[in-house]
Amino acid sequence: MRRNIMAGILVILLALLIGLGVSYNNALNKPAVQNKLVVEIEKGDSFSKIIQKLLAQNIAIEPFWFKAIAFQKGVTNNLKAGEYELTPGLTIPQILTIFAEGRAKKYTITFPEGWSLKEILLEIAKHPNINKTLQKETVAELSSLLRISVSNPEGWVFPDTYHFEKNATDVSILKTAYAEMQSVLDQEWQSKEANLPYKSPYEALIMASIVEKETGAKHERPMIAGVFTSRLEKGMLLQTDPTVIYGMGDKYKGNIRVKDLSTATPYNTYVIQGLPPTPIAMPGRDAIHAVLHPDKGNNLYFVAKGDGSHQFSPTLAEHNKAVNNFQKHRK
Repeated sequence: MRRNIMAGILVILLALLIGLGVSYNNALNKPAVQNKLVVEIEKGDSFSKIIQKLLAQNIAIEPFWFKAIAFQKGVTNNLKAGEYELTPGLTIPQILTIFAEGRAKKYTITFPEGWSLKEILLEIAKHPNINKTLQKETVAELSSLLRISVSNPEGWVFPDTYHFEKNATDVSILKTAYAEMQSVLDQEWQSKEANLPYKSPYEALIMASIVEKETGAKHERPMIAGVFTSRLEKGMLLQTDPTVIYGMGDKYKGNIRVKDLSTATPYNTYVIQGLPPTPIAMPGRDAIHAVLHPDKGNNLYFVAKGDGSHQFSPTLAEHNKAVNNFQKHRK
């Protein structure tokens, strides 16, 4: 009788062990996620709270095995806060790895070439997944926050697409874009041509912003840069409309009048000699490269043809002729 009882107990224990093994194997290998979904782990969430969130999303986990596998992987206390996108087919070990490595969902924001600081700040303010910490800082205060050495951060945000996690701050994104501009400008400055009329990378950045605003055609940028380089070397006024527009600020309503060209502002290059005090936009790498490798022709003038390109001329007489052809006769 006793032997029969012991045999029965052993059978039960064996069945339990086999059942545990099957259950454990299922926990390791069976897909826990059936539909694409997003789970957010907030800072301070306990391990039990994370399990509750997963269960609330109908993720097929057994809390015991989830804890056991996390302990086995050594990640129980290492699950990182973030917003995670889980895809169908993921197992418990894969979910834990994603959380432990912090593979949080990424969002993007794009700053196009030629945008001003004002446009970039407006774009950031519209993004629903950016934590807005900036209020009404002056440009000098913003420069201080970003640790930019000049008092105006215009021109220092590199135009590109940036990836970030939910609730990244506006300042952190701007710092990343500033660091990228520093890197690009330094790289291009190191390989610049000799005998250019720029005393510093910042002066080249200012000119690059003008070239960026003058043309969106990549192949024309070296020629535009060559015209302005020649004007600087000859002591001529730059006479570029984008600087006038920038200096007008909110007064610009889509048209430059004759009196605007003669109204003195720090940015009116029809009046001031040399470069304006700051960039007027955010130039891309191509514009920076063009300024530091300008066309070596003898052109001093250019006029828009109306098709996105420009007609270049070495003399004022030829330029006036081109203006007559492409501007005055335009219907």
